[in-house]
Amino acid sequence: MILEHAPLPVRPGMEEEFLAAFEQARPIIAGMPGCRGVRLSRCVEKPSQFLLLVEWDSLEAHTEGFRGSAQYQEWKRLLHHFYDPFPEVLHFSDC
Repeated sequence: MILEHAPLPVRPGMEEEFLAAFEQARPIIAGMPGCRGVRLSRCVEKPSQFLLLVEWDSLEAHTEGFRGSAQYQEWKRLLHHFYDPFPEVLHFSDC
């Protein structure tokens, strides 16, 4: 299993709009082959900061399957304009 870790710095003042867009985007990623689960958390101290955690069967399920899909284009359209700066996405495996 691979855990995708993506801190999402949302432009201040756009947090509620981002949350609404994420609810539209969640089924896109959750329905992808190899996706085991999706979790979005909001920072208590900095409310414009979010953390996306996605469990994948493999790194390739995310980097090739999801990112190479037509569904990813819709994900990008819905969400990518909210970020400043664009998030660094890292992948983790169990030790």
